[in-house]
Amino acid sequence: MAELITISAPTEQTEGTEMVVGTWFKQVGDSVTENEPLLEISTDKVTVEVAAPATGILREILKAADQPIQAGEVLGRIEQGGPAAAERPGAGELTPAVRRLLAQHGLDASAISGTGRGGRITVQDVEAYVASRAGASTTTLPGGYPSRRVPHSPIRRSIAQHMVQSVAMAPHVTTVFEADLSAIVAHREAHRAAFEADGVKLTYTAYFVRASVAALQAVPEVNSRWHEDALELFEDCNIGVATALPEGGLIVPVIHRAQALDLRATAERLQDVTQRARSGTLVPRDVQQGTFSISNHGVSGSLIAAPIVIPQPQSAILGVGKVERRPVAWMREGNEVVEVRPRGYVTLTIDHRVLDGHQANAFLTRWVEAIERWV
Repeated sequence: MAELITISAPTEQTEGTEMVVGTWFKQVGDSVTENEPLLEISTDKVTVEVAAPATGILREILKAADQPIQAGEVLGRIEQGGPAAAERPGAGELTPAVRRLLAQHGLDASAISGTGRGGRITVQDVEAYVASRAGASTTTLPGGYPSRRVPHSPIRRSIAQHMVQSVAMAPHVTTVFEADLSAIVAHREAHRAAFEADGVKLTYTAYFVRASVAALQAVPEVNSRWHEDALELFEDCNIGVATALPEGGLIVPVIHRAQALDLRATAERLQDVTQRARSGTLVPRDVQQGTFSISNHGVSGSLIAAPIVIPQPQSAILGVGKVERRPVAWMREGNEVVEVRPRGYVTLTIDHRVLDGHQANAFLTRWVEAIERWV
């Protein structure tokens, strides 16, 4: 009798997340080749491909799409041996972004016609297919008002679960400051071309990460985790940066040991993780071990957001609003003058079990100082 090889979920589970089966790329009875992508596992943070552990025939699928799973759990079994068939048409050519969309909506690639080169399925093809299905399920509410139901994706369900858990677990309190960004605006304008010549995009978020390091070192209780018997303080500043995904949802890749980086290295790391977040190529380590997070919601036009839900089990999250030119009164050489300067609101939402208002204010005072006195 041929040996059955188990297909197992990853043994490393991202803290604070629930793993859910995404899309199976093969069906029972299909031939598989060792190390070819077999299925996807999704969380609210990252999507991971599980490769076939052996060559043979897929005999069992024990966990279907959208089912929650635990680290190391058996997902299916392969009957080892026998000829390996060619990959299902088009499956090997799917980009990570397309695979993630298919997983989120529980779709099979074979049901979608590709318009890309050689019949390749594109993100636009998947979105058009989803829109057509949603349109077909349009209903009418009493009174004649039309509506339609769009099924939740695994990532949206997971995000919702963790947002509710965070608010239920931690009392959220937000403090608000305003910062003058003239110094970093001038610095960025002076150095942006040189960074771009080296292939590095210099964004305001890189400055915000650097200022956060200074503030975390000044008020180390912010860089912490609550335990029932003690407060755990972290030496490393592992700063997560909330990143919006093209097809919806949010992910928080982490810049590890940010205290050891300078502005250029921070910009490089930030560019790398955000690009890979949007292309669906992050790996679990990229979203693990975060100790503090930043939400630069100003990039989409928001002036202020409060409270911003804290990613558990962290103790605080920084929010940075839109940078806009505003008139402000200054005292200069004993005279009051009005100038138009780049300004922005910044918030710190804290877990009130861990931190009090004076600590939140001390953090933002140091953060604003680092931004306004940038050299």
